[in-house]
Order: sequence, then C-alpha cells, then structure tokens
Amino acid sequence: MRGVHEALGATLTDFAGWLMPLRYGSESTEHNAVRRAAGLFDLSHMGEIFVTGPQAAEALDYALVGHLSALEPGRARYTMIVDAGGGVLDDLIVYRLAPAEFMVVANASNYPRVAAELTGRAKGFDAAVDDRSERYALVAIQGPRSAEILAGLTEADLDGLKYYAGLPAVVAGHEALIARTGYTGEDGFELFVAAEDAEAIWCALSEAGAPHGLVPAGLSARDTLRLEAGMPLYGNELSADLTPFDAGLGRVVRFDKPGDFVGRAALEPLRDVPPGRRLVGLVTSGRRVPRHGYPVVVAADGTVVGEVTSGAPSQSLGRPIAMAYVDNGLASGLAVDIRGSREPVEVVALPFYRRTK
Repeated sequence: MRGVHEALGATLTDFAGWLMPLRYGSESTEHNAVRRAAGLFDLSHMGEIFVTGPQAAEALDYALVGHLSALEPGRARYTMIVDAGGGVLDDLIVYRLAPAEFMVVANASNYPRVAAELTGRAKGFDAAVDDRSERYALVAIQGPRSAEILAGLTEADLDGLKYYAGLPAVVAGHEALIARTGYTGEDGFELFVAAEDAEAIWCALSEAGAPHGLVPAGLSARDTLRLEAGMPLYGNELSADLTPFDAGLGRVVRFDKPGDFVGRAALEPLRDVPPGRRLVGLVTSGRRVPRHGYPVVVAADGTVVGEVTSGAPSQSLGRPIAMAYVDNGLASGLAVDIRGSREPVEVVALPFYRRTK
C-alpha cells in the first residue's frame, strides 16, 4: 500500500514499526469529510489474533474482562485485557466468527504482547491461539455516506448489518469480513482482507466514493475524530498503570460471567470505590490547545490537580478540546498550564460530539 499512499501525496510516519499515512493534505479537510461524507483509512497496522477450538469461548472468558462466551456468532464486543493487578494491557474488539472461532483485534503497538498473553492464558483450555496479523490488512470507510459507497461494491446486506456486527462477503471481487465498527464516532465499516488484496479494495472504494465526497484520511484525522467522540487511545487514556474503572469503563468488566478471569481479584474491590481521578472532557475558550502531558491546575493558584491525556483543535466545536484525568470532585475553576500560562477550561461530559443519526 505504500506506493498508493505516496502517489496520493501522503505524509508518512513511523507508527509502532509501520510506515503509515499521517495525512494526505489538510487534516481539517479529511476530518470534515468523515463527518459530512466519507473518509478512507488504511489501518493495516492493527493486529488480528485468532482463538479457535472447542473451548475458545471459555479461554477468552478467562483471558479477558468481558463475557465473550455470551457473544453470538456474527457479533463483536469491545473489551480489555488486563494484568493480574487490573492494569490495562490493551483495549480490544473481539469478533465471534463462528461458535468455535474468534478474532481478537489489538492495537498495533500491543498485539505481539496480546498474542503472547492469550497464548499463555489459553493453556489448560482446548483452544489454539494464532497471530495472523501479517496475513491481514484492514481498510476502513467511515462517514454518513459510507454505506451507499460500499453497497455499490458488494452484494452483502449492509442495511441488515447491525452496529458491532460482521459478516463475510465479497467486496470488489475479493473476500472480506465486513464489520460495522469504527473509531470515528460516525457510521462506517472496517474491512478485514488478505494483505495482498488491500490495494485493490482501497482503489475500488476510492473510485466508487469520489463522486460522493470520499477522501483518503490519515492518522491525524483519525485521532481528532476519535477525540471528539470521546474514545480512549491506548498510551493516552489507557495504560498498565490504570484500571478500566480509572478510565470510567468499568462497565466492560463482567463479574457476572462464570468462572475466574485474570485480574478479577484486583478489580473486584474497586467496583464500588470511586477512583482518585476521573476522566473528563475539557473545552477552552481561547485558541491555545491543551496537549498530552500538560498539567491541569486550579486556575486561582496553579495547584496541579490532573493531566491532559489527549488534546486537539475540534473542527466540530470550533474550539480546542481535551481529555484529562482530574482529581475526583473538581468540576470548575480549572485551567491547563500551557507553557507557563494558565488557559481556563470548562469541564464537560464526554463525548464532545455525537452523530445525530
């Protein structure tokens, strides 16, 4: 795919060992195209790990915090893998492809560790773990016009495909798993395809989508889109130093599933205890952007009470926004220390942006 991206004028950057398109031109143009029409993303850096066998579901119930044995074939679920102390090793989407076949999609920087952890945790179960990341590519089309664009290239029933569901299909003459998932806050699809078919599918989608306003979009637009949608990014809002409860995502931890799971003993005492800091949204009234790592302070005296995890100008709101961990109970009178200057911020509920249909 590198040649395709270079021909489109992409600025390429190293990302977790992959050379990925950061942008093709204007980040704001790419961001707005996804909100208003459609954007096309190369996400081939993501990891695809298959867990198969008669006890694949039970192995995943033990390995992850979610209740994967309750997942119906054809559906997907957002979940996490934690260490014994409850710290988040990665956030994942798990697809149940068949009764005894699951695909675990992990973040680029983490999938070798996730594969190793799953392999170790599956011991004692009649299940096999196979990291197939090098064999797969992932192409995503996101935005309100994505369904009509994709519909012209496949006979799959996209209207009947629910959110967080997937189905095998043929797209532009190539086999693919079409999943109605994404990381932008918009309707859209992620296409898991053989690595050798990615370029042909990308080009077919690009050609079909051009009359509908589709543009190629890079990692920069993907980051501002997910930030507006209040979606966490591993290494920013999630890490091994934080539990799902710290991130306000305790709902993904399923204590009601049968049997034990890695991290249960550490997480169970935390389920009814408010964390010391909570993840909040911040909006500034000026033009200066709170960035990752900037301190959140009391506006009156500069006392540090938190830290920005992600920040960027918001195309949808017209103002800079950020997510930050802030001491529990603080909801006003705050600022972000931007290079020695206190920029007042308003604490708001997440997400910043929610699509209307």
